[in-house]
Amino acid sequence: MKYRLDPQPLEWIDRSESMSFDFEGQRFSGFKGDSLTSALLAGGQKLLGRSFKYHRPRSALSLANHDVNALFQSAEATNIRGDVTPVSEGLKLRACNVNGTLANDKDTYIGLLSRFLPVGFYYKAFHKPKKFFPFWERLIREKAGLGEISTQWSAIRQPKQYGFCDLLVIGAGASGMQAALTAADAGADVVLVDENPQIGGSLDYQLVNESDAASARRQLKQRIAEHPGIRVFTGHYACGWYTDHYVPLVGPEGIIKMRAGGVIMATGVMEQPAVFRNNDLPGVMLASGAQRLIARYAVKPGQRAVVLCGNDEGYRAALDMIEAGIEVAAVVDLEWLDKRGHWAEQVKAKGIPVLEQSAIYEAKGKDALKAVVVAPFDGRSCDSGQGKTIRCDLLLMSVGWAPAAQLLYQSGSKLGYDKKLQQILPRELSPGIHACGRLNGAFTLEQRLADGERAAKEAVAQLRGKTVETELTRFRDDRAHSHDWPIIGHPKGKNFVDYDEDLQLKDLINAAKEGFDNIELMKRFSTNGMGPSQGKHANMNGIRVLAEITRKTIDETGSTTARPMFHPVPVSALAGRRFRPERLTPMQAWHTANGAKMMEAGRWLRPEFYGAPAQREQAILQEVQAVRSGLGIIDVSTLGKIEVMGPDAGRLLDVVYTMKMSTIKQGMTRYALMVDDSGVIVDDGIVGRVTDDRFYVSATTSHADAAFRTLSLKIQELGLNVRLVNRTGSLAALNLAGPASRKLLSTLTDVDLSEESFPYLGMREGTLCGYPVRLIRVGFVGELGYEIHMPATAALEIWETLIKAGKPYGIRPFGVEAQRVLRLEKGHIIVGQDTDGLTNPFEANMAWAVPLKSKPWFTGKPSLALLQARCQRRLIGFRLPKGYNGELPKECHLIIENGEMAGRITSIAYSPALGRVIGLAMVDLPLAESASALEVRVDSGAMVTLEPCPTPFYDADGARQTADLTEVA
Repeated sequence: MKYRLDPQPLEWIDRSESMSFDFEGQRFSGFKGDSLTSALLAGGQKLLGRSFKYHRPRSALSLANHDVNALFQSAEATNIRGDVTPVSEGLKLRACNVNGTLANDKDTYIGLLSRFLPVGFYYKAFHKPKKFFPFWERLIREKAGLGEISTQWSAIRQPKQYGFCDLLVIGAGASGMQAALTAADAGADVVLVDENPQIGGSLDYQLVNESDAASARRQLKQRIAEHPGIRVFTGHYACGWYTDHYVPLVGPEGIIKMRAGGVIMATGVMEQPAVFRNNDLPGVMLASGAQRLIARYAVKPGQRAVVLCGNDEGYRAALDMIEAGIEVAAVVDLEWLDKRGHWAEQVKAKGIPVLEQSAIYEAKGKDALKAVVVAPFDGRSCDSGQGKTIRCDLLLMSVGWAPAAQLLYQSGSKLGYDKKLQQILPRELSPGIHACGRLNGAFTLEQRLADGERAAKEAVAQLRGKTVETELTRFRDDRAHSHDWPIIGHPKGKNFVDYDEDLQLKDLINAAKEGFDNIELMKRFSTNGMGPSQGKHANMNGIRVLAEITRKTIDETGSTTARPMFHPVPVSALAGRRFRPERLTPMQAWHTANGAKMMEAGRWLRPEFYGAPAQREQAILQEVQAVRSGLGIIDVSTLGKIEVMGPDAGRLLDVVYTMKMSTIKQGMTRYALMVDDSGVIVDDGIVGRVTDDRFYVSATTSHADAAFRTLSLKIQELGLNVRLVNRTGSLAALNLAGPASRKLLSTLTDVDLSEESFPYLGMREGTLCGYPVRLIRVGFVGELGYEIHMPATAALEIWETLIKAGKPYGIRPFGVEAQRVLRLEKGHIIVGQDTDGLTNPFEANMAWAVPLKSKPWFTGKPSLALLQARCQRRLIGFRLPKGYNGELPKECHLIIENGEMAGRITSIAYSPALGRVIGLAMVDLPLAESASALEVRVDSGAMVTLEPCPTPFYDADGARQTADLTEVA
């Protein structure tokens, strides 16, 4: 840690606990509380990353999570923000966006091609000739981007919490702390939130060496820590503002959805870079970034510094560098020294040269800053002929600020440019929104404290229903803290406006010349502000450039829309913890005790197969063969089960399902297909008639609740006399299937199972093991079988009884995967797998289920009447040759015809009964109606030939579903 300083007064690090980590194969160490960036810089690693487009060397810039110069990659995580991510023991990191190593990036040659890659080149090039576009697309995708996503990621589940308060104060700097205390003293329930691990804001780094600020800092922090009316959330950032002051706070443990009565924005300002040639070299930093590095992490940012000033704060930074033992070679002021305050006087008194009305024309160095060229500056350009070179390894930029006003914009507040302060400031705030501090133009410590108190008093008064006149301008400074044009042209370019996107000054000028002279259009054409930093350092200078080109004011030019999220939010935080329930069937304990590998099916857990994961394919085949040759049993308790009762029950079902249900005979069932108003398939199941005015409806596992809602809605819409009972949870169900099913079941039930008394698709009620049951003859798996519906309390006993009694027949439980193979052999579809959100029955080859002529009305009929003639694809069967041992196609692999996509595989599996691979595919017409072989592209890119064939693949006449074929002893 050769750049580590002696202990600093307010440092965040704990020197008693050190941690080691690897970066690019080298070992580094840091202290607890270090960020990745500070630990690397302390160890002498100045080069931290490569730029997005040209792979230029980059290093620390803001140390505030406002830039992406320091992005890292670990085995599991990508685009790790080094400025704010704490060091952890044993972490192994490498740089993002690097071809090879960080020091020897093979893609640095791209910078040499920059003249051939002007702004918007990707819109204009590579499209012709068309045949070469795939090559260019692959190349651009390979070279573009930042980190790499690991497919071996571990699931991160973070809790989602809800919070409530009277007043939410965002930002815990001087004004935010004062606002929180004033409001809490008035009796308000206050939440104070700050993205940093400690409160204090710029008091703790920019004013750390100011004796006048020490007393205020100490008192504010102590009072907040002791105040019972203030809850403090450090390490959390408000990522967006939503209606009625709904503000998500993103922290290490997830999101807190905070609902507030009012919001005080004390979010402060973001320091802006100057634009000059090579302003991105390692060693060029924002002054506030260097101050953070010293005050928070006790790391020396350089040895010999030059400070570029456009305000008083640059002189304070120069004093802080001297305090840290850094030689300050010169202060370069864009204006006159007599415009500055007492900090400038202190710098002058220390004998440090101050170059007035000068600017940095160019930074020099290959992989790091070595020197700067300083030239006279007239407010718009430099006189390069009078340039002076100053040797340095650190250049601090302090030329101005942009408000962290994204949340204000999102709230609908109005902002405008203040020429006196040279800053965009709030003008009109939305109801319940308040602003204070440097965000509001209050820059001195006294102004910030007074402005925070003012905002709090106004907020509390509004919370109590009083009409308050907002005094936004009362405590604003009367001096500018930003220069209106910190932008220096250079004939050789490389003067970057947007570090994220490698956008140079000439890129924005050329974009405007091409007609993109609206701020929103320029943003999208040039991508200025569209990178991971979301324009925190680029937008203000982009506005200035466009205003200069169009000869408009800043207000006339406008600013871009600020949308959530304010900072990048991890997907794990947005996803939150899994709140959807996991429903278990009564047989769950038996399944797990007998080796079931469970899977999710809607809200339920179901057995995928039984056996060791390593023998998955073998276990599934054995389960399939057990059903085909003897006896299998599957838990289908997850199916929707709905009782439909009343005089209008038949009419309701006729409206909801495509086929006519009111004509079902008592004790029989009928296949039930449900479509929506647009004719798209949404569910299927069966409907059985119990009595004249009572029906029993089943629905798929994933659509059970939706089916019940649909039935309920139609009752209300049509004013029908129908009662519904959703029995999905109170009834369990199992399917006993296989040639031996009738023989086994007949010994345990009082229901007559003979073919004459209980035909295929019949439904009977009786008892089984002494419990009332409802038996249904169904054929989803293509064998003689019975679906048994019973009280959930009796399910486990009946299941175990059947397992025990079925041992002589070789009974075997089977899971969802075996059931999918069995149904595929019979050509039965699975809604949601063989169909998608646009599939209609004609495309699914189910015209037989749509009686357009014989049934006067049902949901979706008008749409289906039109779709019948417009069908453009169809679900067909296919098979691979027997003995095929090549690369197997998978579900969703594409059917290719003449180089174009012509369909996709929806289901595919090896059929033990047929000894070959079979499947279903949704294929475009007329290809689906031809006998031509189909070509499918597999993972490797090779083409595999599929042979179209009719369905069902197995037992086409259905004989095995109606006869007792068992010869089992």
